[in-house]
Amino acid sequence: MGDIERDDQGIVESLQDGASVIESMSSSVAPAGASAPAAPGLNELGQMVREARKKKGWTLEETGRHAGIGRSTLSKIENGQTSPGFDIVRRLTQSLELETPNLFLQTGKSDLSGRRDVTRAGEGEPKLTATYSHELLCNELTSKSMLPYVSTIKARDISDFGDWIRHRGEEFMYVLSGTLELHTEHYRPLAMKAGDSVYYDSAMGHCCLSTSTQDAVVLWVSLER
Repeated sequence: MGDIERDDQGIVESLQDGASVIESMSSSVAPAGASAPAAPGLNELGQMVREARKKKGWTLEETGRHAGIGRSTLSKIENGQTSPGFDIVRRLTQSLELETPNLFLQTGKSDLSGRRDVTRAGEGEPKLTATYSHELLCNELTSKSMLPYVSTIKARDISDFGDWIRHRGEEFMYVLSGTLELHTEHYRPLAMKAGDSVYYDSAMGHCCLSTSTQDAVVLWVSLER
């Protein structure tokens, strides 16, 4: 799955790679008298993926093999021509080692109201990176603006990060246990302990380091804007 290369039948390949049926159809079908709106954030997502791929020195073909998706689908993602499904985003963030959990925010808006999602203790979607262990919460809801997740901060030194973490939007962080330092490119390191919280612009370069004996655990809520 994900090996099909059909540039003239991109919908088939997208479905093979796990994109939602609705996302694949919405690019070609619009209500009468209206044009199908482009989902926001596709260009930013594509740029993030392209930069991470080039940082690793991989071609489209090599990245596709590592992530298990087709070359043409990856090209469309990088050029902002398709909205990838949750599974594709997960595979890309893992293979490219992206430290940006709010890539998991589903692009697009929903007219539905009264929605609800629940995550039982320990049943969140895991996402492991070299510096953080994330547990994504309430991830069955699509088209949501906020992304809540619990993270264990594994990093102990600023050198553990190749570069600042940056992504569009704002973030709220609440320390659940342990102590840590929040490093940002415009401020001095901020020492935090259990019960402390902070709100910041996530487009500003940032990263967290555990300073307690046990890895610090935090609740993060990312807001796309």
